[in-house]
Amino acid sequence: MTETAPSCGFIALLGAPNAGKSTLLNCLIGSKISIVTQKVQTTRTRIRGICMEGNAQLVFIDTPGIFAPKRRLDRAMVSAAWDGAKDADVVALLVDAQRGIDANTRRIMDGLEESKRKAVLVVNKVDLVEKQDLLDLTQKLNQSELFTDVFMVSALSGDGVDDLRAFFAAQAPVGPWMYPEDQLSDVSERLLAAEITREKLFLRVHQELPYAATVETERWEQKRDGSVRIEQIIYVERDSQKGIVLGKGGKAVKEIGTAAREELQEILDCKVHLFLQVKVRKNWSNERSHYREMGLDFIE
Repeated sequence: MTETAPSCGFIALLGAPNAGKSTLLNCLIGSKISIVTQKVQTTRTRIRGICMEGNAQLVFIDTPGIFAPKRRLDRAMVSAAWDGAKDADVVALLVDAQRGIDANTRRIMDGLEESKRKAVLVVNKVDLVEKQDLLDLTQKLNQSELFTDVFMVSALSGDGVDDLRAFFAAQAPVGPWMYPEDQLSDVSERLLAAEITREKLFLRVHQELPYAATVETERWEQKRDGSVRIEQIIYVERDSQKGIVLGKGGKAVKEIGTAAREELQEILDCKVHLFLQVKVRKNWSNERSHYREMGLDFIE
């Protein structure tokens, strides 16, 4: 039996905020490379996840959710999402089965139609809705003639994801692999570490803290014993937010650090010494250097 020629396909995952793109990406890859929280707009930059399916290398682009931008950071995130779709071989639009066709999903569909770009429809969270409601939603979505194929999945449980991955592999153009066979992401360890801490930050203080917070990895030191020392700064915009992140007697930031350290040890497969500082930088979301750190374009 002749082995199939190598192929490599780029797949952009688009969707409204909290449609489940990061969860789906992690499930497709089989490893956590993108942070997941219940807060919308958690993903702030394009993250590439890489996996092998047979002789096909699949490069998934997890994009920030597309929504009506109000701030510079919002505009940069939405721009990153559309840029991720431009050169992809396949665009997959994730729709939350519970939420249906909301304003943000409609905005994405309109944008794809304007650019004359076809897409694969991936209806997510199908385990949370009745079958008839699911059929009604799919029928409505297919009225647009935008979609070439339809898949029903639960990114959280993994149902339907293997079939979706196999489909993407079949669409991949013949050509050399772009990354080493065992590489899971193009995200640097420094950025991944900052993202993991940001996830734990949002999970711990999501009730009190708005989006005016970011995390930067300031120092990364590989120790002789194989462990890693990581120093990070959590930036907030006001003193009151600093107090929320720190918590009474430093309890909140300690819990954030413990949760981040435990997950980083699992991902990096070594002992991690994590040190967090919380600093106020009033205008961080308008500073060009922070956008460069996040891999976003600074939009004037």
